Parts: sequence; C-alpha cells; structure tokens
Amino acid sequence: MPSRTRSRQRALQILFLLDARGQPVEEAIDSYCGALFQQEPPERDAFAAELVRGAAEHMAELDALIKKHAEHWRLERMPAVDRSILRLAAYELKHGDMPAAVIIDEALELARKFSGEESAPFVNGVLDAIHREVRAE
Repeated sequence: MPSRTRSRQRALQILFLLDARGQPVEEAIDSYCGALFQQEPPERDAFAAELVRGAAEHMAELDALIKKHAEHWRLERMPAVDRSILRLAAYELKHGDMPAAVIIDEALELARKFSGEESAPFVNGVLDAIHREVRAE
C-alpha cells in the first residue's frame, strides 16, 4: 500500500489529466495506471482513486470555494497544476478526515515539487482561507 503522500501525488497527476483531457474520471484513472505500469500493474492505489473521484464529484463546489478565496485570480487563468493542487486539497479540507495542517503541508510540498516558485505561497494563502471558512461552518 503506497503512502498517503505518494497517493496524493498520484491523485494530483490524475486530476491534472482530467483537467487537460476532459475525460471521464474512471478513464483518467485507468489511463494513468496503464501508463505508469506498462507490464503487470500492482494493486490499484485506492486512496488516490478515492481522492480523484471525490474531487471530481465535488468539482463545482470546490471551484466556487477556490474562486472565492483566490483574490484577483480567475480559475481558468491559474496554472493547471496549481488548480489541481487546490482542488485536491480543498476536497480533503472539506470532506476528508485528516488534520488541516497535514493537508495544507502536503499541498505545499506538491506545489514545490510540480509547480513554479510562486505557487507555494499562493496555494498556502488560498488553502488557509478555505480552511478558515470550512472550520467556521
């Protein structure tokens, strides 16, 4: 069983595929797993798939939340990887059971690894605002 960090990384990559290709969720998961494991694939990453399905199912809600807290940024103008990181983390903040600090820290690590220099502070600011709103609910 992969670590949750590895699962989040995989979920980010699949969400990025969904965003870029606009394909159905299950097709994106299958496509990712097929490309990753050319020969005999290991057991599917259930946590990554759960995150992707949940984020895709709640995409409209998550996008509205992100738009609300991403001051001076339109969702469609954000780098696709940042948008995917925000969707993934916002889904976990809103619907997951992990502590917010862990979710935000993991999102920042994804931003540092997969996006530009300015992404981590941007992602941190948006997720912090989302966390405050979710906590107040």
